[in-house]
Amino acid sequence: MSAVSGARSLPRPGLASARQACRDYVALTKPRIMSLLVLTAVCAMIAAAGGKPAPLRLLALVIGGALACGGASALNHVLDRDIDRLMGERTASRPVAAGRIAPARAVAFAAILTLLSFAIMAAFDNLLAATLAIAGGAFYVIVYTLGLKRRTTQNIVIGGAAGAIPALSGWAAASGHLGAGAWYLFAAVLVWTPPHFWALALLLQREYAAARVPMLPVVRGARTTARQVLLYALLLAAVTIVPGATGTFGAFYLGSAVALGTVFCGLAWKLWRSVASGGEVGRERAAVLFHFSLLYLALLFAAVAVDAAIR
Repeated sequence: MSAVSGARSLPRPGLASARQACRDYVALTKPRIMSLLVLTAVCAMIAAAGGKPAPLRLLALVIGGALACGGASALNHVLDRDIDRLMGERTASRPVAAGRIAPARAVAFAAILTLLSFAIMAAFDNLLAATLAIAGGAFYVIVYTLGLKRRTTQNIVIGGAAGAIPALSGWAAASGHLGAGAWYLFAAVLVWTPPHFWALALLLQREYAAARVPMLPVVRGARTTARQVLLYALLLAAVTIVPGATGTFGAFYLGSAVALGTVFCGLAWKLWRSVASGGEVGRERAAVLFHFSLLYLALLFAAVAVDAAIR
């Protein structure tokens, strides 16, 4: 009797396969990256709407923005499947690289997500917001993944524009046009991307070298990379203070930008000092900076939204 009960409690092969397939298709969309980009778009929309966005438009932005990001990420899985297999277990186990999803199916999945994104945002937001959402994905796939990633150490400096475009899309979803605030937010994400990504690249230097991807630490070394991280952190602090100092955003935002920028620069300084002195502590500092950079961007954009709501 117990053997029968135990057999009945085992998951059926078909159900287990379906669950794995669902997990794989979700993985194609890179949910962690997607969630951060959608957050920047939502906060930009709240700011453009003066703290009171239309609920239906906001929902369309969340769904449409997520679909656009997911579609672009799925294509990235297809285009990078060869180097994913060379960069260790973390990337080699990705659905397309591991052969669990055929490239053609991943491309079809990406096309469906992209078309749905455009249709939803064009219908419930506006054409400009929908076009920008698709443009961000196209920039990520065509300019960064195909054009820059394997060719130059400046790949992420230029390619960072892809992650900055959702802020423009969110602003346009509320107002139908792009104001000064939209471009300030675009600049913030653009300048944030290099120190964020180079901190990660320091941790994955061997993996990028194995795949022959010319990330800055691979080509120029850890010391040069850490110095560039510090310089970009200082530039980021300056760029994010400008919209508060000029009155585009209010006092709450300005105080938040100063506080967050101070912490970011402090961590970047510690990273540079640790790398300059040598030793494994550099990796520890890089990990701390990388994880804080994610929190930094989320809190900075949350401050933009809160500032708009309380002004």
